[in-house]
Amino acid sequence: MKVNQTLKLFFYTLTAVIWTTFAPGSTVSATDGESAADTVEILAFGDSLTAGYGLEAGDGFTDQLEDWLNANMNVPVKVTNAGVSGDTTSGGRSRLEWGLAPFEGGRPDLVILTLGGNDGLRGIDPKITRDNIDAMVGLLTERGIPVLIGGMMAPPNLGPDYAEIFNPSYKATAEKYGQPLYPFFLEGVAADPALNQTDGIHPNAEGVKIIVNNIGPVVKDLILR
Repeated sequence: MKVNQTLKLFFYTLTAVIWTTFAPGSTVSATDGESAADTVEILAFGDSLTAGYGLEAGDGFTDQLEDWLNANMNVPVKVTNAGVSGDTTSGGRSRLEWGLAPFEGGRPDLVILTLGGNDGLRGIDPKITRDNIDAMVGLLTERGIPVLIGGMMAPPNLGPDYAEIFNPSYKATAEKYGQPLYPFFLEGVAADPALNQTDGIHPNAEGVKIIVNNIGPVVKDLILR
């Protein structure tokens, strides 16, 4: 019994050390003398486009964005990857509380919300997509968390009636809650074979670089507000 208690204590302690070291709320200062509290905490909340599907470590959206921001700002920035490949807006809505929990007070400095691509690919009722986006942005706004809404566009094969409801969802939500909108997350990259992986959907490393170069200044401006 005493051995079991010792083992339990060891594993509890080890778990606590790992969580303290790697939890999203924990940061390492970019400059000597700067505390973790000085680090800007960004939560990138999305699907495979956020997760870095099919890319080597360091080539994904969150890694490249973090590098871009730290190279272009005078404060250290940490971008936490909360992308889940295959996730829909319904899935994102159900896990948003969990995604916020590791941050101090449940409040990152900024959330980049990019969901909906899989809704379109699966032909999910666009009214459901719209409701989910509204609910997530509404929750973040209520808690005083700034959110950059990354817009998506419906696949052309779903027809104009679908797109008429789906595409404006992001702008409508941004205007309703007074949050900033990045109209199309894949701007300059979508449908370009040279900038996408062989599936024609997910950007390659060069495609991600273009996305980051486009959205980086927008994120920087929001941080400096």
